[in-house]
Amino acid sequence: MVTVGNVSPREYIAQRRGDILSGRHLSGQTAETLAMAGLDDEPCERAPLPCISALTAVSPMAEERRQSAIAELWVARATGNALGAGPQAEQARVEAYLEVARHAYAYLFFTERNASERAFEDRQTQVRDYYNYAVQQFAVALGHRAHERPGVGLATEVGQTHVAVDLHSLSWANERPREVVAASGLRFQGIRSTYRRDGLGAELVVDLRPEAGGVPDKAYQAMPTPSATAFLRFADDNLDAVLSSHSAVLEGHDPFQDATVSVGETTVPLAGNFTAGYGLWLARSGFATQSLATLFGRAGGVNEPRIYLMQPYDPNRRVILLLHGLASSPEAWVNVANDILGDERLRRHFQVWQVYYPTNMPIALNNRAIRDVFARTLAHFDPTGHAVASQDMVIIGHSMGGILARLMVSSSGDMIWDDVAQGSARRRAFLSRRAKDVSPYLRFDALPNFDEAIFIAAPHRGTDFATNRLARLVSNLIRLPAAVVTQFGGILADLAGDDGEAQGHKVALVPNSIDNLRADDPFIRAAANLPIDSKVRYHSIIARRSPDGPLEETNDGLVPYWSSHLAGAASEKVIVSGHSVQETPQAVLEVRRILTESLDQAGESAP
Repeated sequence: MVTVGNVSPREYIAQRRGDILSGRHLSGQTAETLAMAGLDDEPCERAPLPCISALTAVSPMAEERRQSAIAELWVARATGNALGAGPQAEQARVEAYLEVARHAYAYLFFTERNASERAFEDRQTQVRDYYNYAVQQFAVALGHRAHERPGVGLATEVGQTHVAVDLHSLSWANERPREVVAASGLRFQGIRSTYRRDGLGAELVVDLRPEAGGVPDKAYQAMPTPSATAFLRFADDNLDAVLSSHSAVLEGHDPFQDATVSVGETTVPLAGNFTAGYGLWLARSGFATQSLATLFGRAGGVNEPRIYLMQPYDPNRRVILLLHGLASSPEAWVNVANDILGDERLRRHFQVWQVYYPTNMPIALNNRAIRDVFARTLAHFDPTGHAVASQDMVIIGHSMGGILARLMVSSSGDMIWDDVAQGSARRRAFLSRRAKDVSPYLRFDALPNFDEAIFIAAPHRGTDFATNRLARLVSNLIRLPAAVVTQFGGILADLAGDDGEAQGHKVALVPNSIDNLRADDPFIRAAANLPIDSKVRYHSIIARRSPDGPLEETNDGLVPYWSSHLAGAASEKVIVSGHSVQETPQAVLEVRRILTESLDQAGESAP
């Protein structure tokens, strides 16, 4: 007899989308396919191999049904408890994942219909997930083997299949990873959104940090945890070739460069994760501790600037250069950088570089040092200076980083020199004697690489906070490197306005970064009047703690409006927030608006 009943919404979704990955049981479609072959799904969940053999022998049967069901049964084999533990069990599990990928690949590309004809079918989504999960597990296992066997090639034998590894399209192909991490297994706190692209392939993060850890020696380097997408390719001829092939290739792709992958005449989206690598880098970097060690001159801090590339260098993408503020690090930009990387249009046209610099140093020294490391980075990646990446850059600075950003796009002429020397014959004589040493810090030109600047909560004219009791206490705890004090003691003391005659007395008065932020500091006072390069379109994002009261009298808790405001700005956005306004959704949206507008003006196409 035939009876009928009602299906609840929960059961409706479970019937169509529930499977061995999302629950503990085989999907309804696999259960139906097994029933067609006279098999019961429950025993097949516990012991998949006999059922796989039985399905392989059934004829006639639509290959879509057969291959999708076999792929799921191999998932049950790989994820089940029957294999146990130990090296042999692990090898059997890796073999099972290889077979999951093989049969899912066969279903996706070599059965009765092509992928576009099944585009809206839940079953194709399930099988894609089987493939992606299997390739993920396979790649992670291969990465673990590579780490455990240094000096041994990455190619491996899995059962009767030889798996080659092709990483030629990845900039880090010659480096040995410390770890290969599944992006799907990472959950971040402190990052608002995870940006990814659905498609085929396993979303991974590759940890390339040196085993010893610590700060890298190079002044510039790509972020040591790049994102990658793994794609396992079998024979591309026909269904029988895929199922019988004794060779496969595990390909590594850069999701920032490759958006699709092709098998025969079929092209499908390539999966990609644009947040996981950045998030893992920040989580494992120790920046929070390191930035404080830097501020107070303790061991483990940084003594000179370095530039981190958030993705492998691309000569055809414009650069966004980020400069953090006092006692901070690249962590200050977590959601700004993540949202830029996550926006498809911005990602296609921009690449993000972050400057990590010692925030205890005087602003004049940091200005010079950052310019030097920036020039060395460009000379390394683009010696001729003709690449798109070297032109029309965008510089964004928060707080003290905003002051440095403004200096990068300003020309001093003799303005700072004259202002510092004004009113003191002894100081003028000193500057004249030490002109060769002093001039690089007081005279500089706007860098020609930038055509857009965004200043966020920047105290261009200093702040009264730098003179209050708490700031003076912190300032007294700051220690500059001994080499800096020795080399620049007299110079820096003069910049602070000291008229003492003995250089030995001046060393004790060397100003640090907090001293430089005083509204009456000679350098900051002179720098506030420097003209910004006429070709640079600049913007201000300013915070106010309270929406009440006249705007001109507000502040963000540290920086007053009168110090952040710049006449002539192309735009000024005032946000009710504290000083860390750069991390608010409103500020991130404003940054994205400015960047999108910049692309519009440059005639760059939307996706």
